[in-house]
Amino acid sequence: MARIGIVGGGIIGCATAIHLIARGHDVTLFEQDASGLPASVGNAGIMAIPEIDPIARPDMLLSAPRWLADPLGPLTLRWTDLPALTPWLLAFLRSARPAQAARTRTALLGLMRTVLDDHRHLAEMASLVDPVQHTGAMTIFDTQTALDAAFRHESETARLLGFAVERLSPAEVRARIPALEGALAGGIFSAGYHTFRHPETFLRALQAHVRARATLVDASIAAVRPSADGITLTTSAGVGHSFDKAVIAAGVWSRDLVRGLGLRVSLETERGYNTTFTDPHLTLPMPIFFSEHGFCATPFDNALRVGGAVELARPDAPANFARAKAMRTKMRRYVPALPETGGKEWMGRRPSTPDSLPVIGLSPDDPRIALAFGHGHLGLTLSATTGRLVAELFDTGEQPALAPFSIRRFQRGTKT
Repeated sequence: MARIGIVGGGIIGCATAIHLIARGHDVTLFEQDASGLPASVGNAGIMAIPEIDPIARPDMLLSAPRWLADPLGPLTLRWTDLPALTPWLLAFLRSARPAQAARTRTALLGLMRTVLDDHRHLAEMASLVDPVQHTGAMTIFDTQTALDAAFRHESETARLLGFAVERLSPAEVRARIPALEGALAGGIFSAGYHTFRHPETFLRALQAHVRARATLVDASIAAVRPSADGITLTTSAGVGHSFDKAVIAAGVWSRDLVRGLGLRVSLETERGYNTTFTDPHLTLPMPIFFSEHGFCATPFDNALRVGGAVELARPDAPANFARAKAMRTKMRRYVPALPETGGKEWMGRRPSTPDSLPVIGLSPDDPRIALAFGHGHLGLTLSATTGRLVAELFDTGEQPALAPFSIRRFQRGTKT
């Protein structure tokens, strides 16, 4: 048994803690805002197994200028933050090269193959009953050209991962989702998606399991210091806590901790917005992706969430909730019954690498320190898998299959 400290009490940190607890370790988890609303609870609540394509890819670069021209479109950049974001953006452009995008897709495919089983196992360990429903998801399109291209691509993804996809006419889409009344060219139903009953309920249940079997400290960690005697985690108040091993899973703030260890990492926030309606009269049988607008709508237990899009900005930049309003306005073109009032707006920070691959691995300088951050849009989806992998890494050491996710790719003299 080892004494293990985990920095970060979001979905990644909690899933990792539960795996380590199950292996008999003495776990302490540090989270400065355990009852708050981080990216772990404000996400779309979807287990997005089909999403193995990186954000950085050639077709995205072709669309980016048009998106950036619309201040309320699916992609925006806080131009005042451009100097701070430039290194990440340059690495993003390099990652969009066809060969690199293909390598990223292959790496994510490897992770996605076990996601469903990993979530089932995590639910069993945490004594959760049916936190996820197999709903599938519908993606709708404005143009036939976009629909044709997407169906070819999604069919190949479905073949690789072993689920079904269907191409549907507008009438067939509306038959499955009667609330869709606006004009559309058609849709694609993918059986590869699953929906959490509610992401906040899920996180709170995992946190409760950790509290009952480990220690959860309400504090932020300012530094990670390895020594011959162990790993010291020092809080922002200057209090040191000693452990045999440590896990850094603090979202975008992980970058400061690993830089303190002398490691380089390219990690910024893709800020997302949403609006959640409680007890809405509108019901949807499954999530809907509005493909050409960069957002989705997800039905939860007694709630409906409309959100998505990407805003590149400093983590502490003020929120622009006009982006949440723009998504609601666009959705009403297709779903006129969407409420105009009564929703709760939210902004969160997705910790993202330029190549869309999370950092999962051991520190190259000290195998007593594991790294688990940078999951971007896939934090909830990959949480159970990441927790399992970190626990295995402490037992077995580095695994060749995880080489694409190593922080080594960001060190000087290596490819980003």
